[in-house]
Amino acid sequence: MKHDLPDRFGPMLVKEMRQNMRRGSFVIPFLGVHVLAVGAVILEFQTGAQDRFSEVVGMLNLEMLVSSGPLWLAITVICAIIMPLGGLILMGQELDEGNHELLLLTKLSRWKVVRGKFFSLWSLSVLTLFSLLPYVIVRYQIGGVELVRDLACTMTVLALSAVMCAGAIGASSFRGLGGRIATMLLFIASASVSGGVAIYATLMRRGESGVFWHLNALAATLCFVLMGLGLARSRLRLVVHAYEVKPSFMVVGLLIFTPFVVAMTTAMTAGYAGLVGLIGMALVAIYADVTPKAPAWVKAPGANIPGAAPPPAIPTEAPVTEGSEGEGS
Repeated sequence: MKHDLPDRFGPMLVKEMRQNMRRGSFVIPFLGVHVLAVGAVILEFQTGAQDRFSEVVGMLNLEMLVSSGPLWLAITVICAIIMPLGGLILMGQELDEGNHELLLLTKLSRWKVVRGKFFSLWSLSVLTLFSLLPYVIVRYQIGGVELVRDLACTMTVLALSAVMCAGAIGASSFRGLGGRIATMLLFIASASVSGGVAIYATLMRRGESGVFWHLNALAATLCFVLMGLGLARSRLRLVVHAYEVKPSFMVVGLLIFTPFVVAMTTAMTAGYAGLVGLIGMALVAIYADVTPKAPAWVKAPGANIPGAAPPPAIPTEAPVTEGSEGEGS
């Protein structure tokens, strides 16, 4: 179709975007957030804007986000909570119906499957967020708005929505509503404690947001996006051998131990570089469940078709003995 998504974005991303754009989980929140945004702007015009200048302006500063007025609070609730939680049904559809087996028989790897679902879900939140930026510009008419602060709020909503989308996709791979809710709560608790320790330890050392604040915030976002996707990927394994630890158990264990690792690295770096532990745990999440692959020099076995004739045997030279030489002469 002329107005359809081009295939160069990847088959999984195109497939998920086509489905998600038609779902009520996108259309209804998209329309609802604009209604809330209009109400929030009217409320701010009536009450007047307060001075919102602050020294602690940084990415993932939730206190700054909450105190930035009704508009940013409505944007956060819709774009970083409600819309990402719609991903709690994504992986269940593939696993319950067995579609993941067909996907993995193609050239799609497990990473490509979960990555396509993540970008399709996160792009809906990003699209909704950027559609609301005109309301942020309108707020300048009543004054008291800081450009740097609004930029930090935008980056915070983008990071929170990315983490929540990855966590929802990972939790959706578990069966049952109770298992999904428990996994999502564990993911949120691990991300909150780990990110909070790394970020606010820097604030206690410096008294303001700085370079290490933003580096720790970026590392926390990257770490838990990869952990959420790693959790979803671990549930796509077709074969788990008896001597192997169940892959999803390993990733759940990482969620439990990550706050302790981040706390230790933060203390060892005098409160500055908790990002070392976050990056390390992100790498562990990537390589904790690596798909086993045969070396390139190993040839694939031949087809074993029932009823077919066996392949012809390759003739070999008969060994020559002393007795046979005497008889031939």
